[in-house]
Amino acid sequence: MDKQSDNPFEDSITIEISKKDSHDFKRLDQYLVKKICGHSRTFIKKLFSENLITAPGAKDKLELKKMPPAGTVIEIEIPKPLPLAATPENIPLEIIHEDQHLVIINKPAGLVTHPGPGNWTGTLVNAVLHHCPDLGRIGDSVRPGIVHRLDKGTSGIMVVAKNMKCHEGLVSLFSKHDIERRYETLVLTKEIPPAGTIESTIGRHRINRLKMAPNIRGGKKSITHYRILEKYRDLTHLELKLETGRTHQIRVHLASLLKTPVLMDPLYANPNNQLKKLGEEYLKLLKDWPHPLLHARILGFIHPITGRKLYFEIDPPDIFRKVLELAKKNGVE
Repeated sequence: MDKQSDNPFEDSITIEISKKDSHDFKRLDQYLVKKICGHSRTFIKKLFSENLITAPGAKDKLELKKMPPAGTVIEIEIPKPLPLAATPENIPLEIIHEDQHLVIINKPAGLVTHPGPGNWTGTLVNAVLHHCPDLGRIGDSVRPGIVHRLDKGTSGIMVVAKNMKCHEGLVSLFSKHDIERRYETLVLTKEIPPAGTIESTIGRHRINRLKMAPNIRGGKKSITHYRILEKYRDLTHLELKLETGRTHQIRVHLASLLKTPVLMDPLYANPNNQLKKLGEEYLKLLKDWPHPLLHARILGFIHPITGRKLYFEIDPPDIFRKVLELAKKNGVE
């Protein structure tokens, strides 16, 4: 057997700390980020915790927050990436923007974000792996490059990281909510305030495990801001701004707390009943449409590598626009 194939490491690096290094840097982790291009402090910390950054001949124990003295020889083992669980597939993608660090995609309704039970192929991840072959090295082996997700039936803008440093920067932006996300949807017209904030915890539904539910003990804090864009006789056009991004957050908040479920949501509403109330014209348009009419229209954030402000806006798909045109034709309330 080829001995090289048994080697669990992708690269082995030996560095000797110079006097200049010792003078210029106060912390070992900051020094290693500069020295080992393409790897972040989080990655360095992970290697250190796994005892893959060592100084065999040093008198004192290595510390990431402290720079070792000049002459210290440091050995670093870079492990091979985990075997890729998702495979590349030649699935067309609508790419809005791309640079060497990330790609912005307009995801169609019906496309699952990443492989999982029942959807191991034909996902956005499979498509992006074909477009970006090196993506398999970034993050989770099943969800390489993915930092957020859209439900299968939700259309709109997603960002995918193309390298580990960008991935970790985007994860930080999302976790701190330093990102602008605006959605739009259509709901049956009823009396609701023109704007408001919906706040609750969200957790897994106790009985139906496919669903999420509000105000579940142990659930995660969830905040959605909404405003009415236009109120028609049949439908109301809403804009929603996410302050947090929990699973099914908009769908749960609208259905359970605002009592206005997303039009055609098969999980949190009854599309057949909705279409009966709306009438024949809507039935002709939507009788074969299986997804909630929910669209991620706007995504804005500071690029974690270049520092540029990025802002993207994409119109909803044809079916959404056709339903909206019909609502306009039927008049305002």
